[in-house]
Amino acid sequence: MTFNPLQEKGIPLEKQIRTWHDIVKRPFNKYEVDCYSRTRQILMNGIEVEAWNFKHNFARNCADSDVSKIIAHSRRIEDMQQTTVNWLTPACQTVLETTLGYEQVAVDLTAWLAQNEPDDYVRETFNFGLLEDFDHLYRYSQWAYMMDGIDPNEILQGMTDVVVSRPTQNHHNDNGLRLRKHYDKFTADPQTKVNIYTLVSGEQQTHNFYAEHGMMYPNDDLRRTYGEICDVEEEHVTMYESLIDPTESPYEKLLLHEFTEVCNYYNCYKDEKDEKLKQVWEEFMGFELGHLQIASELFKQYENRDPEEVIGDKVVLPCHFESQKEYVTDILENEIDKRLSAGDKKGYTTIDKLPDDWESYKVQEKVGLEGAPTEQTIQLIKTSINRDIVSADEKLIHKQPDLIKRGLEIMAQAPNTLDYEDYKEMDKVDIMEF
Repeated sequence: MTFNPLQEKGIPLEKQIRTWHDIVKRPFNKYEVDCYSRTRQILMNGIEVEAWNFKHNFARNCADSDVSKIIAHSRRIEDMQQTTVNWLTPACQTVLETTLGYEQVAVDLTAWLAQNEPDDYVRETFNFGLLEDFDHLYRYSQWAYMMDGIDPNEILQGMTDVVVSRPTQNHHNDNGLRLRKHYDKFTADPQTKVNIYTLVSGEQQTHNFYAEHGMMYPNDDLRRTYGEICDVEEEHVTMYESLIDPTESPYEKLLLHEFTEVCNYYNCYKDEKDEKLKQVWEEFMGFELGHLQIASELFKQYENRDPEEVIGDKVVLPCHFESQKEYVTDILENEIDKRLSAGDKKGYTTIDKLPDDWESYKVQEKVGLEGAPTEQTIQLIKTSINRDIVSADEKLIHKQPDLIKRGLEIMAQAPNTLDYEDYKEMDKVDIMEF
């Protein structure tokens, strides 16, 4: 089912103020919630934070007081929506449990977007980031066991694999290399635009969550792990946002933000099985349709253009969640050695073709000088139980030594790096039964 959101009035802005009872709802039950209800909640929190942030930046650069007033009213609603969505998280859900949810969002959302992305270059960029988030999930899963004593599948529910990927210590790049070629705003498919705006929102919120919560554990190695992965999330935001055409006007970006919210809330509403959450997605979709009407009128007034030139005439589906194991395994086995090209090429290469003076080596040598926290994570779990925490088909698990051999850079390794022999040794130990 599809529809033209520009023809839907939604709920008028003046009717979107709610009571505190409606704004702060009862959280979901972490023991009963479907893992993909959790991922939808995490993603939509990020979508709302991005919308709120953008509107503040819009206002700071807008000289028209009438427009600023309109933006101020809708921005307050976005903030109230963000409170509702974010605070659906129960207080008893630990930071690490929530973190596993964040990484499940990153893996399964990015895989879905890549498979539904019409632009080949954008798809390749999504796949590149996918393998990095997949490794983050592996590292945090070890900590979930060591700190909370849980099987990561208590959160992932068996829908997302947990194995080593491109090692996190190799994710640290010269941030200039992360800049990608942007799409052409006149020719890009609306699906591409919404896909990118969606992923930027999710990755930005992941960065923010790690930056704000990683210090809540007393264990220094875990705190450093959050710090290391938080830095990679900064690189991801840099990479994905650079795909957006920088010549889009503020009114065009406003239109795209509102359209992205409509599409994501519609996708959540369509897929949600939890009736209480489904009501939230439905109500907020109505809110965002109202915001889209406002953005559409502003776009026509100040740009003298038809909004359909930018967003088309139908809603797109950016955030469907389902298990992506087969797709992720294919990318893992075929692209684990992929790296960012040197210089200003804005392309991709493989480890064996990197020059000795590759810009990212300098960064990796510096930050990993005293050891990589994400490598220390595996050192600790190996010392504790003689192997790592994994969850996947046994055939894939047994490929970990070979994946490390192909995916680990020879140069600029941290002194505590685990190599092929370490993973071969762990592979000899039976997988734990939790």
